[in-house]
Amino acid sequence: MNALEPNLKKRPEFINVRVRRQDAPGKEPYWELHKIKYEPELNVISVLQRIAAQAKTSDGKKVNPVAWDCGCLEEVCGACTMVINGRVRQSCSALVDRLLAENSDELVLEPMSKFPVVRDLQVDRERLFHNLSRVKAWVPVDSYYDMGRGERVSREDQERNYPLSQCMSCGCCLEACPQFLKVELERRVGESDEAYQARKDAEFDESFVGPHAISQAMLFNNHPTGKTLADDRLEALTGPGGIQVCGNAQNCVAVCPKEIPLTTSIARTGRATTLYAIRKWFEK
Repeated sequence: MNALEPNLKKRPEFINVRVRRQDAPGKEPYWELHKIKYEPELNVISVLQRIAAQAKTSDGKKVNPVAWDCGCLEEVCGACTMVINGRVRQSCSALVDRLLAENSDELVLEPMSKFPVVRDLQVDRERLFHNLSRVKAWVPVDSYYDMGRGERVSREDQERNYPLSQCMSCGCCLEACPQFLKVELERRVGESDEAYQARKDAEFDESFVGPHAISQAMLFNNHPTGKTLADDRLEALTGPGGIQVCGNAQNCVAVCPKEIPLTTSIARTGRATTLYAIRKWFEK
């Protein structure tokens, strides 16, 4: 028997779904109420698909389908993040029966508030990936030829690194972080693509890098090849918007869908950057 079956008799005939919509970047958001027939074992993506199929509000008004992002539908790609019933989470793994147990009246769907809205529940996560670039969150290789056997990785390091490697850049931690504030610049009249992008990049570089980038920096600093860029990552993490901005609210680790030990990474980063700063001072 399905664990949710005993509660099915208590479920309503219809599900009310309140969606915060926005027609384009910079436009005023507005709320829209939809109603779909209840089915067991739906997830939020299934709900949005049914809303798109009927393309009308609860009062019968014809509307454009709600826009949202999704990819893998199995909590791997990180694209479908949104705020559901007031909590940021992945919509593919957000099960409607459990959500109705939290709020039996309606489901409330909103876009993440820390990123510019493209349309409806779809947001621009460019800054998230820009910040990964700031800390060089990759393993540097300059070719594909055989360079021989790499350095052995201890079991302890493997067990430390594996949880960090599960990050899917979903943005949940950033939405929950009180230090990660929204950056949304308006394009100036006559401004070129290059000038607008440069202005955005400069603003991103001054703002908090975020727990996801901090954790990925620690992952690659503990990698046999990745650690060749360790000082570059620590330099970025001691600069503007670095580890010193973190207020240790610990919201990030509470909402991470992969249960990544983000606060452990933040603590490790604090120690590593302190030692790096002391070493730099003595090297002067």
